[in-house]
Amino acid sequence: MLKRQIDTFIADFYKSSKNALLITGARQIGKTFSIREFGKRWKCFVEINFIENKEAADLLKNANGTDDLLLRLSALTNQRLEKGNTLIFFDEVQACPEIVTAIKFLVEEGSYRYIMSGSLLGVELKDLRSEPVGYMSVKEMFPLNIEEFVRAVGLNDTVINHLRECWTERKPVDEFVHTKIMELFRLYLIVGGMPAAVCKYLETNNLQEVIGIQQDIIQMYKRDIAQYDPKNKLAINEIFDLIPPELNSKNKRFILKNLNENAKYERYHNDFLWLKNAGVAIPVYNVEEPKTPLLLARSRNLLKLFLCDVGLLAAMYADGIQVRILRGDKDINCGSVFENAVAQELAAHNMDLFYYNNKKRGEIDFVVTLAGNVLPIEVKSGKDYNQHRALANIMDCEEYTLPEAIVLCNDNLSCDGKVVYAPVYMAMFIRNETPIPLEYKVDLSGLV
Repeated sequence: MLKRQIDTFIADFYKSSKNALLITGARQIGKTFSIREFGKRWKCFVEINFIENKEAADLLKNANGTDDLLLRLSALTNQRLEKGNTLIFFDEVQACPEIVTAIKFLVEEGSYRYIMSGSLLGVELKDLRSEPVGYMSVKEMFPLNIEEFVRAVGLNDTVINHLRECWTERKPVDEFVHTKIMELFRLYLIVGGMPAAVCKYLETNNLQEVIGIQQDIIQMYKRDIAQYDPKNKLAINEIFDLIPPELNSKNKRFILKNLNENAKYERYHNDFLWLKNAGVAIPVYNVEEPKTPLLLARSRNLLKLFLCDVGLLAAMYADGIQVRILRGDKDINCGSVFENAVAQELAAHNMDLFYYNNKKRGEIDFVVTLAGNVLPIEVKSGKDYNQHRALANIMDCEEYTLPEAIVLCNDNLSCDGKVVYAPVYMAMFIRNETPIPLEYKVDLSGLV
């Protein structure tokens, strides 16, 4: 069984909050499985799937008040609903958005606890008229990240703690350990983080069967595009298909002219947004100044577009790339898959992702905000990882006063001034561990 970090989040949430919880994210990332595992801890666990049980959606849509809603809920299950000891799981809530609105009244009534999930929630629920603010919390889930993957294939706490210590203290990893973890990282580039693909690898060690699972998921996403947005499905599908070749281009930026010679970003903005809201793609927008807040410097019509899972990206490339990645062949361009792995890792750490591009100073793969400061991140898949003109330019610029930069590469950890060269797998440690304190007390003494 795969151990997911969100399992701990869900358990802690229900210890500290009375709210309902809505789990969002792309299809096939394990939302339902994690919720069912958590449900095993409860004396009474009830699951209502609004796609498998269409009558349930119709029944609850027409409920007249909280008491009537609870009565209808009890009619939908043969299980006993015990006050204070029951967790009710509403799955595929996109098929019954009214239940998301009604959750306020169910939480307020207080007899039972509630958890929700579904597919394409960012698309289907974006226009929800009455979101229950104060009664429902939202948590986005992602495919397995690097740490979850290496744990799944057998890496133990001792090794992971050694890696974390080396990252914290900015010292090299034991060379034997480093070599083995790089091998695991290359495996992650191929298998990715979709639970079905990871489980298939663990069961068989057969990468061809893993690729078969990934191709099925890709086709499922294509069917979603056709089903959920029929008016724009051609444009969205073309954008989806262009992600791998665009990432493999020199600057990895999404070029609209490759979509249509006369394409304007305004015309396709909602199509990019659809892929993001469906959890299928990760947009990374350009900023011209590495200053906080980065969002204010964002250029909306210049972006890179990554897939939600690096294994799916590898599966969309030509046959044979998987074996060559595993071997660590130096003659193939792994830049796109390296960057995609880093993008999805940082996104899973709830970071807003940007890239820097300036005609004078050059381009940097990612810039994020870490502990209140802008952190530039370069991702290098080749040997010449210490050649980075753009990074040197902005680190030497007195106007920006950036405290640190990170170059993620194949080699072991080392430091050169303010630049940290770290193994690419250490992207798992780039995260805001604790929120910035926001307490402030007004002193009104002397005004009376």
